[in-house]
Amino acid sequence: MKLKRVIVALAVTAGFSYASAQEGTALRLSIEEAQQYAVEHNAAMQNADLETKKAELSRWKTLSTMLPQVKAGFDYQNMCGYTMNFGSRGMDMSSMMPESVTLGTLGTFPLTFNYPATEESSESSSGIAMNPSGTFSITASIALTGAQIVGTMLQNIAMKMTDISRQQTEQETRANVKNVYVSILVMEQTVGLLDSSLANMERLAATSQSAVDVGASEQVDADKLQVQVASLRSSINSTRRSLQMLRNSLLLQLGADVDAQIELTTTVDDILNVDNAAQLLSRGFDIERNYNYQLLEQNEKLAKSNVTMAWMDFTPTLSAYYQYSAKTYFGKDEGFNMTPPNMVGANVSLPLFSSGTRLANIKSAKIDYQEAVNNKRQAEDGLRVQYNQLRYDLATALETYDIQSRNLEVTQRVFNNVAEKYRYGRASSLEVTTASTDIISAQSNYIQAVMSVVSAQISLENLLNN
Repeated sequence: MKLKRVIVALAVTAGFSYASAQEGTALRLSIEEAQQYAVEHNAAMQNADLETKKAELSRWKTLSTMLPQVKAGFDYQNMCGYTMNFGSRGMDMSSMMPESVTLGTLGTFPLTFNYPATEESSESSSGIAMNPSGTFSITASIALTGAQIVGTMLQNIAMKMTDISRQQTEQETRANVKNVYVSILVMEQTVGLLDSSLANMERLAATSQSAVDVGASEQVDADKLQVQVASLRSSINSTRRSLQMLRNSLLLQLGADVDAQIELTTTVDDILNVDNAAQLLSRGFDIERNYNYQLLEQNEKLAKSNVTMAWMDFTPTLSAYYQYSAKTYFGKDEGFNMTPPNMVGANVSLPLFSSGTRLANIKSAKIDYQEAVNNKRQAEDGLRVQYNQLRYDLATALETYDIQSRNLEVTQRVFNNVAEKYRYGRASSLEVTTASTDIISAQSNYIQAVMSVVSAQISLENLLNN
């Protein structure tokens, strides 16, 4: 009995956890929340953040070459019992030299040879055993060139360009999310309009069939309306499939789970603010805020710094080092220690002749810089032309939206009027079909006008970096 209760409790807990997991996959987002979610989870944004970190690491690698480099090492040597001999066989040196002679010093140790006083020793040789030894060393070095200094400047510019690219990616991500978000809302509105038209057509088709059944109308009129109903149903099904594709596209833009359910809380009217769009037309164009222009500015600075970098090939290279060494013998005798414990050195090298290679590099860098200046000037003109064109596009889209809004309202009234007349036999089935086709066309034109306004507004906002 207890085991049964435990199993039931586990089942209830598992069911609750599963339900919570299913509920956790539902995303209820406003358009601002959707944009922020994409900024935090979109793969393109994550890669842009990684590129920024890579630029920072690259800058640090350049800076680190200008800082001291320290390394340590240990060296072990074993001469396998070899002895260094200094004597001469068959020569009696006792009458010619004292018992010991100091030849000088080697490092801090006196170099002394001892000669035996016996005659037998004249046939032997004096030697020094080469005992195993180990040397521990630490070396600190630093090298400085003009190219390293300019390289740091280049890395700073590269970091700025990477950061601008990251901001541009964020801007594009937000714009793409807004575009798909609005497309879903508009498509849902389209489905609603088509459903309303379908309901009206089904009522008319039923009325027409009833008239045919009592002999008050011909079958061909009812058949025309049935065909119109079938066409509307097909259009609705196609629109629903397109709507699902848009939802999947939004999930990809957000970087969310592909199986997640999305609920959009912002309405089309909240996004489609005609007054704000009209105010956007009167806003001036500050080209310095445009990300493309900022990248061109940094590219020009980069090209100019490359000219300086080419000149750095004529500058000297300065280097210095300090080394500490400690040598230890592992045998019974100390032996010779020819390794000084401390050593300091410095070096200056100056390039003299390279057969004109460095001058050619300088001229090439100057040409690249001039090309960057020309590209920036041309792009600046292009951006100003694009600004004017986008203003015209937005103004035209707003005018078209106003016309199509009124056209949809009028067409809806016409359809309702024709449908009412048809119920009382004062309108033909052809008039109903024509009015139905007109309202579907008006709905399509209205949806297209809404999307044109949103698209033109997004494009102008991106150009202005609003």
